Amino acid sequence: MKIGSIVGVIVVIWLVIGVLAAVQRDYFSDAKTNCAEVSDTALTIIAGPLNYVGVNPEVKCKTPQPSK
Repeated sequence: MKIGSIVGVIVVIWLVIGVLAAVQRDYFSDAKTNCAEVSDTALTIIAGPLNYVGVNPEVKCKTPQPSK
């Protein structure tokens, strides 16, 4: 096996674990989404196995208000 394929398998496993963590936190159950929810979901997936050792990524989004 080449190093690249080993790294690829590790990345896929890492992301699958992240998706499982996002599912356990019910990030995919709500039809309504906003910036913070999408960001939290993406960070949870990217953090992967780190979620199971206490990492809880959260993002606070501030969107510009429409002009009056």
